Amino acid sequence: MEGVGLRKVSSHCSISEMDDFDLAKLLDKPRLNIERQRSFDERSLSELSIGMNKGSVENFEHMYSPGARSGFDTPASSTRNSFEPHPMVAEAWEALRRSLVYFRGQPVGTIAAYDHASEEVLNYDQVFVRDFVPSALAFLMNGEPDIVKNFLLKTLQLQAWEKRVDRFKLGEGAMPASFKVLHDPVRKTDTVVADFGESAIGRVAPVDSGFWWIILLRAYTKSTGDMSLSESPECQKGMRLIMTLCLSEGFDTFPTLLCADGCSMIDRRMGIYGYPIEIQSLFFMSLRCALSMLKHDGEGKEFIDRIVKRLHALSFHMRNYFWLDFRQLNDIYRYKTEEYSHTAVNKFNVIPDSIPDWVFDFMPTRGGYFIGNVSPARMDFRWFALGNCVAILCSLATPEQSMAIMDLIEERWEELVGEMPLKIAYPAIESHEWRIVTGCDPKNTRWSYHNGGSWPVLLWLLTAACIKTGRPQIARKAIDLAESRLLKDGWPEYYDGKLGRYVGKQARKYQTWSIAGYLVAKMMLEDPSHLGMISLEEDKLMKPLIKRSSSWTC
Repeated sequence: MEGVGLRKVSSHCSISEMDDFDLAKLLDKPRLNIERQRSFDERSLSELSIGMNKGSVENFEHMYSPGARSGFDTPASSTRNSFEPHPMVAEAWEALRRSLVYFRGQPVGTIAAYDHASEEVLNYDQVFVRDFVPSALAFLMNGEPDIVKNFLLKTLQLQAWEKRVDRFKLGEGAMPASFKVLHDPVRKTDTVVADFGESAIGRVAPVDSGFWWIILLRAYTKSTGDMSLSESPECQKGMRLIMTLCLSEGFDTFPTLLCADGCSMIDRRMGIYGYPIEIQSLFFMSLRCALSMLKHDGEGKEFIDRIVKRLHALSFHMRNYFWLDFRQLNDIYRYKTEEYSHTAVNKFNVIPDSIPDWVFDFMPTRGGYFIGNVSPARMDFRWFALGNCVAILCSLATPEQSMAIMDLIEERWEELVGEMPLKIAYPAIESHEWRIVTGCDPKNTRWSYHNGGSWPVLLWLLTAACIKTGRPQIARKAIDLAESRLLKDGWPEYYDGKLGRYVGKQARKYQTWSIAGYLVAKMMLEDPSHLGMISLEEDKLMKPLIKRSSSWTC
């Protein structure tokens, strides 16, 4: 298999000192049956923050795999599985390695797209923080952590740069959206140029970059068992700076983060300004990851206390006000307005007539999801895939809510998956609403790009959510769909149309995160223990004090 781009390494695991148990017993355990209805999680928030209880040896999130990959020819996998690699796997690894970017001889990331057929390069030849995450996970699962470590350190150096847009200075903790390595063949020097939003379309700083950096730092630590990186003074400071930006006090009356349009994966005007679900889920996950890595020293303890308080407030807010299922939709439909008291039911004064017609038909009797946005007198009822999948992975969603989200995906498969996983948002906005919300954006026309387009990169998030909720059959079905098209279509960035049938009108070919997302999905499905890199268990102390609706108990 070396010829297909998978690095041949030995199949072994090492366990961190804090999760000490008999390695021989672990290796003798039978292969996991991923069909069972089981959640693969790690310690609760209370255990992480107090640091007292040991984790269960049955728990996959306690298993580190330095150098042990989910390869398709390792002794461990070959003896326990009859799993045969799809021919696309070899092509995917070759394409992923072609996208590597080097700084002074060391790999530091992967470019966004390797499309020589495209006349306009724009910024697709840069290393994007969010785009690199699936690439990083693929390399970690393949026993190649060095590139991930290099990336984390390089972006950490960029965080220290002074950041200005025109005459305004950005916050010290802001992470770049992307960076580019410039090679000078004459002087034989390499130079890095970073973009913190000052060159981006719309000039919006990426709120999600810092969150993804913290999440990836934890994934590296969990995968390798090497805590020296996360415990280094530089990384500790980097986390504190990001937390300073997020936890600063202002005029907000909600624990959610107020954001501008275009501040995340949806980086163009799409009406997600306010409190978008993608940012809130990533915020919650990064808070929990930072909590597990920050030292309990003088500087760290203050942040730990603030993080714990914010997590409790944020989980309560999201589970109460962002969650929508059949019962809650019916309640909103019957809301009274202009309530003025602490006992108000319609706390945000949402006008029932503002509920769009489509959501009544879209909502199944069983199932539910976190809606796109909640703010005074406004609820964005659209489905956003990334925010809901991340909510499952970080346990922002309760186990019951996680199951309801998966129920919704199954019930509305044609709308949310169609012929190519996965719709980034549903439904598309069109006509007059499209003109008002997007500003007549020619790239975000209906059922295209961010406006209801289908993005193969989301396959890895869907697969992770499926494994965590004990629904691997959903992931297999989605992967089968992707394998029928992705390679022969040249690994497009996105697909267009209600069913995702057509290659996107402006989609780049050989889009790196489409390639990496496929590889990560395949490797996670083969070896579900990899889920531990990017999954967090529900904290028992954050149980919601809310009335359960029918979809949670069906």
